[in-house]
Amino acid sequence: MGAGQIRFEDGSAYERYMGKWSQVAGEAFLEWLAPPRGWRWLDVGCGNGAFTELLATRCAPAAVEGIDPSEAQLTYARTRRALLGVARFQHGDAMSLPFAGDSFDAAVMPLVIFFVPRPAVGVAEMARVVRAGGLVAAYAWDVDGGGFPYEALHAEMRASAMFVPREPSPEASRLEVMQELWHGAGLLDVSTRAITVQRTFVDFDDYWTTVLGAPSAAKALAAMPAEQRAELAGRLRERLPADPAGHITLSARANAVRGRVAPA
Repeated sequence: MGAGQIRFEDGSAYERYMGKWSQVAGEAFLEWLAPPRGWRWLDVGCGNGAFTELLATRCAPAAVEGIDPSEAQLTYARTRRALLGVARFQHGDAMSLPFAGDSFDAAVMPLVIFFVPRPAVGVAEMARVVRAGGLVAAYAWDVDGGGFPYEALHAEMRASAMFVPREPSPEASRLEVMQELWHGAGLLDVSTRAITVQRTFVDFDDYWTTVLGAPSAAKALAAMPAEQRAELAGRLRERLPADPAGHITLSARANAVRGRVAPA
């Protein structure tokens, strides 16, 4: 990966930064999917296992396979107690899934599709490994529409002429593009929806410590002179709404898509 790309090297920091957001959005996503119990699931781009854990606790799966290109994230995923004996994790590429056809009842991409360099290939791969009539689904932050949870941070960084790495395929998070990708993979009964969620931080210090572990911004923030970093924090403090107790509640918007695999 190049220096300007987003890297996922700390599963614990990611848990605080994005894992909690992933599970909040994932709850709404799974309610929408309403899958039956006992399915075999593939979690593509499972990261540190935040959504995988949700699958295990909410859906009573027969088995879950998680793949991800980051060994650091996989190492963290393997420590989740709820996944012991339920999920298996391995290094893998969303565009070349290491599974045979008809291996799963469902394949999902949680907060991943905009990181796939060729999203159409990733969707086709999910469809390939899922049985006929099975489910292929995804959700992703609406990054082009301002739905990213930490858009305020990125906006302030851009206003300071700081470089903020972007996902390889941000357009893939738009509802109309998701719909095109799913139809392009030959999936049936394709539908989409927007998911709006909230998360409350104890106070600004809680928020600021969290974003200092951001895969997209941590290195740039760490490299800033202390005075400049303090100025950025001050602008964010003024920008983010806080209640009388100092709690900061932020909203984020994700787009979701689902479809069924056609008979052979």
